[in-house]
Amino acid sequence: MPSKPRLHSPEDDLAFMRSIVEGSGRPPMTLAICYLAGGLLYGLQCLFHVGQVIGLIRWPDLANLIFVVGITVAFLVILTWAILHDRKAGPSNRGPLAARMTSAVFSATGMANAAVVIVFAVGAIRDQDFAIWLYYAAIVFALQAAAWLVAWNLKKRPWMLATSLGGWVTAVALGVLVREPVAYLGVCTVALFLLFALPGWILFRDARAGKAA
Repeated sequence: MPSKPRLHSPEDDLAFMRSIVEGSGRPPMTLAICYLAGGLLYGLQCLFHVGQVIGLIRWPDLANLIFVVGITVAFLVILTWAILHDRKAGPSNRGPLAARMTSAVFSATGMANAAVVIVFAVGAIRDQDFAIWLYYAAIVFALQAAAWLVAWNLKKRPWMLATSLGGWVTAVALGVLVREPVAYLGVCTVALFLLFALPGWILFRDARAGKAA
């Protein structure tokens, strides 16, 4: 006599769905490197500008330009390496749903950031007011705060919620301090190290651990 098929309980179905959503996939190396390298390099650039504002750094204009351009070039080189590394590792769409959704959220945020750069750069040049450009950083941190809040809702990792709240506070602070260069640069420097470089290091560690596993 054929055995009766086992009926799944609601708890079984819930556990199955949770295993699909949460999973144990590693974060993309590109995302980790983008945050880690971006936070460290641009945090260093902000420290450089703090030194200029308070008079500790007095380089010729050409040297200042080379330093600033060098920061961006270094970031792009590192980011290119991370993208190639991810391609070698295989398509990311095979990971758990939460990992894929998190990656999609941050990709969408990056696209929004690109639009914001263009809008504020054009506005600052047209109106000949550098303060307009400084609002760009506030919007970036606000968008990042929203992205990290989505990530926290998906994965429930406390540091993601802390990063989201920190990004929100930073966005407000930068928006208020655009006419106070020293305070603005100080907030931006701390935020880049704590809200970009530190989360980037955590993601990088998770990505390396996932690869090893």
